[in-house]
Amino acid sequence: MEVAKKYSESELVRLLQQRSQHVFSYLYDNYSGALLSIICNIVKDEELANDVLQEVFVKIWRQIESYDSSKGRLFTWMLNIARNASIDTVRSKSYQNNLQNRELSEDVYVSAGTAQLQVDQIGLRKVVHQLKEEHRVLIDLSYFQGFTQDEISKMLDIPLGTVKTRLRTALTQLRGIIKP
Repeated sequence: MEVAKKYSESELVRLLQQRSQHVFSYLYDNYSGALLSIICNIVKDEELANDVLQEVFVKIWRQIESYDSSKGRLFTWMLNIARNASIDTVRSKSYQNNLQNRELSEDVYVSAGTAQLQVDQIGLRKVVHQLKEEHRVLIDLSYFQGFTQDEISKMLDIPLGTVKTRLRTALTQLRGIIKP
């Protein structure tokens, strides 16, 4: 039985930038589940969520040169690509039209609520719950539920600048909690 090689983040980035097919497969095998969970939280249709996941990995492959380790971890960068692609999909006219025109079937009732994000499986919720309430709410709305900063500002009736500042502070605190 062959033992799978583990890569450091810097090795992953370097080999991806060198277009290593093997490392790209490794990346997909090790990160697709977590990214799909994030996508499924925003895109409720499982088949469409899988399509978005494929698009995300194509974007990662094409845009790996734009990754900057000084701005955050590789997973965070990939997570943002997945989140943005999911939001773009849900906001697209074709998605909205399909949503309005789809036929209700028994499957809709059976699967209602089953695409809920299982963040607890990757331990992220526990880390987020260590934050202050005002930060925890913003992280939940922004990253787990997919709302934009502008939408959050209107929803919570707080200035957009305050939302941005609190989110930045929350992400800095999360980075401090995660990094030993």
